[in-house]
Amino acid sequence: MRLGIGDATRPGERLRALLAAHKPLVVPGCFNALSARILEDAGFEAVYMSGYGTSLNLLGLPDAGLATLSEMALNAKLIASAVRVPVIADADTGFGNAINVIRSVEEYIRGGVAGMHLEDQVAPKRCGHVAGREVIGRAEAVAKIRAAADARSQLDPSFVLIARTDARGAHGGSLEEAIWRANAFLDAGADLAFVEGPASVEEVARVCREVRGPVFYNMTGISPRLSAEEMGRLGIACCILPGALMRQAIMSMADLAAELRQEGPMAEARMDARFKAHRLGNLHGFAGFDRIRALEAAYLPEEAQGKYEGGLGYAPSEAR
Repeated sequence: MRLGIGDATRPGERLRALLAAHKPLVVPGCFNALSARILEDAGFEAVYMSGYGTSLNLLGLPDAGLATLSEMALNAKLIASAVRVPVIADADTGFGNAINVIRSVEEYIRGGVAGMHLEDQVAPKRCGHVAGREVIGRAEAVAKIRAAADARSQLDPSFVLIARTDARGAHGGSLEEAIWRANAFLDAGADLAFVEGPASVEEVARVCREVRGPVFYNMTGISPRLSAEEMGRLGIACCILPGALMRQAIMSMADLAAELRQEGPMAEARMDARFKAHRLGNLHGFAGFDRIRALEAAYLPEEAQGKYEGGLGYAPSEAR
């Protein structure tokens, strides 16, 4: 639980240290603060805010350019505030032209995010593994990355800028065009290049050979599933697994909803018993009520502790 805990190092510095230490750095996807905390509890050293997950979680809508900068940046801030590990966040197209991109970088940095990726799709964008995408022209795409790099340099040089191109799977696109753009984006100041949607191991290998800088890989959708060892041999710097937790959450909630509909309240009682037997089955403890009580003991008058005497329900421990 992050409440009351600070860190002297910038999020970007911590992410850069992880990228230097891991080959590759494997980062799972979250869609809200709770899912980020679950990933952190499992031992992951960084988390990724999925744009698809954000749109579906906040709006109940697909990743089709419907989420705004305000909604995406707020979700990123809430996630970064909930965990100690650095957060990489999807920033879609930067929500406009190069000027809008500057504000997007500023909002993500001020929200405590460690790094973000920007893509070269025409707005409104859509999920990188759904047909119907289009990309903007080369000159505009490069200028947007240059604007993002300049804004990053002025506000927080440690912030990690990941430049994504959808040219491989876009209408009229090709892998050759995607690789050209990836290299141009690195030249414009991006830290990592993200070629979305390679469709085979051979295409992934070609990206790693021909991109002149660190490669960021999205292991989802049409792209091949690779082990950490395989990615290390190919030279991938960072891999995200954006949808695994979201898909599991959807399946679990759908199954429980069906049980509740078919069997009524006793289905909830069985679920509650299963949950209490789980490693995280102390819901109030996981949520942080023990930390709240410890903070109350440290900062509130002694008489404020009397409210716990004789009360019913979960009794938080004073232990820090």
